[in-house]
Amino acid sequence: MSKAAIIGSGVIGGGWAARFLLNGWDVAVFDPDPQAERKIGEVLANARRALPALYDRALPAEGKLTFHTDLAEAVAGAEWIQESVPETLALKHRILPEIQQAAEPEAVIGSSTSGFKPSELNAPGTRAIVAHPFNPVYLLPLVELVGDSATCAQAADILRGIGMYPLTVRKEIDAHIADRLLEAVWREALWLVKDGIATTGEIDESIRMGFGIRWAQMGLFETYRIAGGEAGMAHFMAQFGPALSWPWTKLMDVPEFNDDLVDLIASQSDAQSGHLSIRDLERLRDDNVVGMIRALRRTGSGAGGVIRAHEEILADMGERDGLPVTATRQVPVSWTDYNGHMNESHYLEAASLATDRFMEMIGVDATYITSGRSYFTVENHIRYLDEIHAGDRLTITTQVLAGKGKRLHLFHRLWRGDDTLAATVETMLIHTDLSTRRSSEPDGAVLESLSGWVASHAGLKAEGAGRSVGQPATDPA
Repeated sequence: MSKAAIIGSGVIGGGWAARFLLNGWDVAVFDPDPQAERKIGEVLANARRALPALYDRALPAEGKLTFHTDLAEAVAGAEWIQESVPETLALKHRILPEIQQAAEPEAVIGSSTSGFKPSELNAPGTRAIVAHPFNPVYLLPLVELVGDSATCAQAADILRGIGMYPLTVRKEIDAHIADRLLEAVWREALWLVKDGIATTGEIDESIRMGFGIRWAQMGLFETYRIAGGEAGMAHFMAQFGPALSWPWTKLMDVPEFNDDLVDLIASQSDAQSGHLSIRDLERLRDDNVVGMIRALRRTGSGAGGVIRAHEEILADMGERDGLPVTATRQVPVSWTDYNGHMNESHYLEAASLATDRFMEMIGVDATYITSGRSYFTVENHIRYLDEIHAGDRLTITTQVLAGKGKRLHLFHRLWRGDDTLAATVETMLIHTDLSTRRSSEPDGAVLESLSGWVASHAGLKAEGAGRSVGQPATDPA
């Protein structure tokens, strides 16, 4: 079992702890704060609710979480050590040598610093790299890596293994890449509020109703490439380049940061969002982030592409009761209704994921479908046997009832995490030629694979299969 040590239990440290823990790593947290366990627990509760909802396959079993008041004890044996203490260089200069003295020689020592360069961090003779994440660390994939190239490469491999996107910065620079861009927007926003042009709420609306949505999928330059029309980026630059010399912005001028400005910003922010607690805002943020990233994963764009790539390396699902496990996942909040139960349509969605996985197992994968052949579902029958709630772990097994000629007859069992059979879904599919949209015979290799599954499942019962609506649940199969 891999181990990560997290030094500091604030918002960022807690996010790092959750990211590693929910990806199967043991996590040791060091923080003398007596509230450390509570703070980490609250972040972890949000992460358990949100991160698995990004995936159609279950994440690894959680690692072991421990808390320590001795730094050397927390760091011992760790492959990754993340320093997330407050952004004070003197404090980091005190902590990093202690970490290095206790660390394994091959361990990655990362700092969550948003502004300091590695040369500044390592002035005491330490070997840390910048590993700057974004809040919430357990959902947003970006980590900016700055420092020794070999260590950054080692760090990048580890980060990809826990579903993150490492971006190695070519040269060290104050505030790295993303925060320099954010600082420019932040400075302009402060001026707009100070000058009475817009409120904090109006500025936030201008972002989330417009370019914020575009940036989530395409970033800055690809968005502007489209804005240039068929002529592309060259036309956009020619059209809007002269605006760079116009006095549109105040990027070279900083508003005086005084109590009046702080009070103005704080009062508007309170009016905008003060009716919600920070935890309420975090859960609202997480639900929205999950929804957007899941939308992006359909096309593999942006952060959605990171989730797809990470899901492909998650462990095989194995089998249960002699049947292949074709789907495992945590039930997301978005699958539940006003009663907190999984909505009936999502029982079928879960079964369709299992069908897709079984098709891959018999060779009807993306390559096969690209060749112009696939199976189409022609009939489903669902039995709802028990409730399923948000956060429940769902495991689906698939039994082949028949697989001869053009027909494929499957029987899915949906198991709730406490080993309760919550539903069964019987599915009939017909092999189809996608060019003619008519039924056709499958490829010989597919039929051969199917015949093996049919033979291995022939002696297994399938209680509930073959029933029609209205038959009593006690009817025999």
